[in-house]
Amino acid sequence: MNAVKAARPSSFGLTPSDAEFGSPPPPARLGFVKVNGSNVNMRLSLSGGVDAGSKGLRPIKATEDQTVSVKSDRAAINGKNSHQMSTAGNSTNIVWHKCAVEKVDRQQLLKQKGCVIWITGLSGSGKSTVACALSQGLHIRGKLTYILDGDNVRHGLNRDLGFKAEDRAENIRRIAEVAKLFADAGIICIASLISPYRKDREACRALFPEGDFIEVFMDVPLNVCENRDPKGLYKLARAGKIKGFTGVDDPYEPPLNCEIVLQQKGRDCVSPSSMAETVISYLEEKGYLQA
Repeated sequence: MNAVKAARPSSFGLTPSDAEFGSPPPPARLGFVKVNGSNVNMRLSLSGGVDAGSKGLRPIKATEDQTVSVKSDRAAINGKNSHQMSTAGNSTNIVWHKCAVEKVDRQQLLKQKGCVIWITGLSGSGKSTVACALSQGLHIRGKLTYILDGDNVRHGLNRDLGFKAEDRAENIRRIAEVAKLFADAGIICIASLISPYRKDREACRALFPEGDFIEVFMDVPLNVCENRDPKGLYKLARAGKIKGFTGVDDPYEPPLNCEIVLQQKGRDCVSPSSMAETVISYLEEKGYLQA
């Protein structure tokens, strides 16, 4: 990897002590920077250089015909864009800028593979609790994770969204896009939100490479979730104080082909840590806990 830090051109104005030396030099221009192979050796072709042994630094004046050229063992940039202009949503004339450091490099650094674990289920099914247990279990194993909790994200990024169908769809889309960035960074991202509609979850899955979207269904019956009612939301929904509440007056569509199902039936109580271990075992089997 070659890191090149280029200095910004700067101009030097006159100070009272400078007046006796005449007019100030013209603004400096960038010189020639060369990077050889994987070394970080640089050569600056600049006239009027700096005397390293002097107590002060003199302004550097570049020659008129100097250009900037950066070359590495992965890519050469020649000033011309090799990509075609594209359109994404309402953005037009945009070009994807590719970097030499890619997902595989970040994964090797972290010794894991980036992915998203999408935990879906009714309110009160234990999504957030399992997400935290999963994050803790992976942390103990030295793996880097980040949780995108549905309620937490609505405190910031999605604070402008309500709970109408279109707002829910946008809420899920934004979280999926952020999860995609985390996964591309090599992080195991855990998204925990109701996400009640199949079409929205499938749209999220379509953003990821094959296998990198791991859907986990919290298969907990409505009566169990309502008896728990940790936030008191079911009570408010039954009283008509919350409209369009999933499971009461708005549907939840269970996954048809998810990767993992975590069940909680009747009086059988499976601990969150046990559920987390089920997910961790899946990640180990699929090779996500190693680069």
